[in-house]
Amino acid sequence: MIHAFSDLPRDLNFIQHTSRLGWKLNKRGKPMIIDPGLYSLNKSELWWVIKQRALPTAFKLYTGSAWTILSRSFSEYCIVGWDNLPRTLLLYYTNFVSSPEGYFQTVICNSEYYKNTTVNHDLHYITWDTPPKQHPRSLGLRDFRRMILSNRPFARKFKKNAPVLNKIDRELLKRRRGQFAYGGWCSGSNGKTQNVCSSLQSENYGVLRPGPGSRRLKSLLTKLLSTRNFKKQQCR
Repeated sequence: MIHAFSDLPRDLNFIQHTSRLGWKLNKRGKPMIIDPGLYSLNKSELWWVIKQRALPTAFKLYTGSAWTILSRSFSEYCIVGWDNLPRTLLLYYTNFVSSPEGYFQTVICNSEYYKNTTVNHDLHYITWDTPPKQHPRSLGLRDFRRMILSNRPFARKFKKNAPVLNKIDRELLKRRRGQFAYGGWCSGSNGKTQNVCSSLQSENYGVLRPGPGSRRLKSLLTKLLSTRNFKKQQCR
């Protein structure tokens, strides 16, 4: 991943977003909730406020995937918020259902400085049941090939100790039980094979040698950042 990202602009934000909220506009934009989990040690049900609020007019709502890869610059902006937008939206989304699916999207797409730094993709392989349920379908061995062909570096969700996780370790990461994932930082083993990483060479900690996974990710990034796709997929 480091090799694939190494020659990209440092200010890019991989954040899936859309202003077409559909049913979410009335089901999430108007209702107000109070989450006791913000101040309680134990989880509990959300409290729904009877009176609904009007849709905002000071900013435009966006939604998307809760999984993002944010630049350091944008992350600092969300913390410092020199124009107060991140804090304003933080207060608004405190009473919003599933706020991780809208907060960063709404901040970045309403910011004149950052709205053109978005790559409209979350780099995750996720599948859903038909019709979709609240949570995505758990991935298994039958999804392995499709995960690889998607060229995406992340996938979810997996059940604990699912056989497909062992297959990922064995065939993609070349990691055997109790050993490191194979890479340029390995010292090798008995000299008969280069697919085992039993120990590390301190002088090779910084070595990066792109493998098949890196090339697949590079192909996806090239497509996402092409002239045909990049600007057309930014905030609207």
